[in-house]
Amino acid sequence: MNSIKIHGIGMTSQRTRRRLVQRLEEEGIRNQDVLNIMASTPRHIFIDEALSHKAYDDISLPIGRGQTISQPYIVARMTEILLESGPCERVLEIGTGSGFQTAILAQLMGKVFSIERIKALQDKARKHLAVLRLMNVEYRYGDGGEGWIEKGPFDGIIVTAAPAVLPRELMQQLKDGGRMIVPVGAMDGEQHLCLIQRVGDEFEKHILEAVRFVPLLGGALE
Repeated sequence: MNSIKIHGIGMTSQRTRRRLVQRLEEEGIRNQDVLNIMASTPRHIFIDEALSHKAYDDISLPIGRGQTISQPYIVARMTEILLESGPCERVLEIGTGSGFQTAILAQLMGKVFSIERIKALQDKARKHLAVLRLMNVEYRYGDGGEGWIEKGPFDGIIVTAAPAVLPRELMQQLKDGGRMIVPVGAMDGEQHLCLIQRVGDEFEKHILEAVRFVPLLGGALE
């Protein structure tokens, strides 16, 4: 674990990360706390070494098992949206994946509860977050579509894969005033990033922008 190189030259340098942050600003990311965390978090440790030269490009990359590490813009955008109504003490993440989005959340939120259906991916992500000494994350291996009701209600929920329709079971785990950011739509059709806000027993839906995510699948895999 300690052999993971966090700082260095070339693709791992702070200069390279700052260029990425400049691109994020040009694409409309405005939350300075989010930009600072994106600049200081070593994305290259969350991807395969063979792809490390692309770690700070604003693109998604494969991480195995048919999954991807999200485009940095999307990570920053989803995080920024969650924070628009103020600090979040308890956040549920559906899809630990590589752990990069988890790492960003952990540095900006009080406590992160992260669910992943592919155990091998979550085990690797946990090791990377431990290297970064991010200890305010609690993990669950299982079907993310079910949420984590015993840990709720949540100030925020972030879904990092796309359900075909709005995930009602997850929406019910939001606290009053809570926000969920979720991509919705079939993989072979249109997908849109949506913001769901809970107001009492009602839910307000706001469509934000077109996106492309892997599908949200049920069940659990080793």
